[in-house]
Amino acid sequence: MSNLARRILFALITACALLCQPLGAFAHDLPGKLTVLMYVKPEGEQLFVLLRVPMEGLSEVNFPLRGQGYLDLEQADPALMDAAEIYITDNMRFFANGDELEGAQIAKLQVAHAGDKSFLEYATALAHINGPRLPNTEDIYWKQAFLDVLVTYPNVPSNARFAVDPNLERLGIETHTVLRFLPPNSPERAFNYVGDPGLIQLQPNWWYAFSRFVVLGFEHILEGIDHLLFLFCLVIPARSVRALVPVITAFTIAHSITLISSAFGFTPSSLWFPSLIETLIALSVFYMACENMFGAKLQRRWLIVFCFGLIHGFGFSFILADRMQFAGSHLVSALLAFNVGVELGQLLVLLITVPLLRWAFRAFPTERIAIIAFSAIAAHSAWHWFTERGSELLAYQWEAPTLDAAFFAAAMRWGMLILASVAVLLGLNELFKRFAQKDSVSP
Repeated sequence: MSNLARRILFALITACALLCQPLGAFAHDLPGKLTVLMYVKPEGEQLFVLLRVPMEGLSEVNFPLRGQGYLDLEQADPALMDAAEIYITDNMRFFANGDELEGAQIAKLQVAHAGDKSFLEYATALAHINGPRLPNTEDIYWKQAFLDVLVTYPNVPSNARFAVDPNLERLGIETHTVLRFLPPNSPERAFNYVGDPGLIQLQPNWWYAFSRFVVLGFEHILEGIDHLLFLFCLVIPARSVRALVPVITAFTIAHSITLISSAFGFTPSSLWFPSLIETLIALSVFYMACENMFGAKLQRRWLIVFCFGLIHGFGFSFILADRMQFAGSHLVSALLAFNVGVELGQLLVLLITVPLLRWAFRAFPTERIAIIAFSAIAAHSAWHWFTERGSELLAYQWEAPTLDAAFFAAAMRWGMLILASVAVLLGLNELFKRFAQKDSVSP
């Protein structure tokens, strides 16, 4: 049977099984978490892709077994080849200078024990897959083994820029991939991601990094409901873009300070820190909503907003920290681009929210009642977030810090961050004073 016929037959059998069996059965068979290791190395006019995949993720293929469920290595080659084609070469796509590479060939297959350490380095991994096959006398339970696959792509342009769309996420409920790109005459570049990252530029130029991170920042602010509700609380009592200039400026500068600081390693590595920040973000929304209800002093509100902006900046940094690996060597461009995307998202929110609130206020007898009504809705949501996140925060074990060199280095960094924030705060105070004086003398 040809490879094409075999794949079509497999697809038909799989489709019938999916239609006939309950969904829960497949959710149970699919492994929860697994890790895929991948090396990508261009050499001359070829691209070598070396992978190690846990065989428990290849659950749709029936492997020949012997004895008490041990893999029959003498009879396993056809099934191993099918698994490599179905899960890897049929899904994984590589690009050189924007053009998809064709002619992927499975050059080598090898089964490895669960404890095999050869994939710690490319040289040892390559030696392992080119080495002798395991004898059939080896008792290997197939779900505890690895499938090592060497895939080659011919006719690769020299000095090409490579990209990959891995499509390996369906191996498990949570597929963790460690990808190491080994370009010629350049340092190794590592990528570490979970699920489907989409198209990964292995050698991104500055424009790709900038445009990707602008979109990332824009999407993040629109998807972050707590950040949006904070902006909503700022708009409720003002409803004027001009009146919002000081608070939005203070919020933008403040979250930029901590966002940039986090990108350069100022964020604590403690497990409780993200939970603390998320709890404080919820508290910031609740505070702003309560201030609206009890009467906000808009002239000096930017001071409070600046302090809360520092906290929100750490919140932005959590999504950025996982994505900076896709910026390549353009870390500064990506950081600035992400901030630009966040500001564009905020601007869009303001342009939509201000006129909508003006229109909605007409349905209330007085402006004060409208402010209280909308703020109460925001406060209700924020209080639920605060209690839920606070409960998660309290679940962490708290220990006194060790007074060592690392502690004092971190304290010094935090001191620098505080001094920079105070300096910016004083500068903004002077700026807004002049802004207010200009407004007072204007006709």
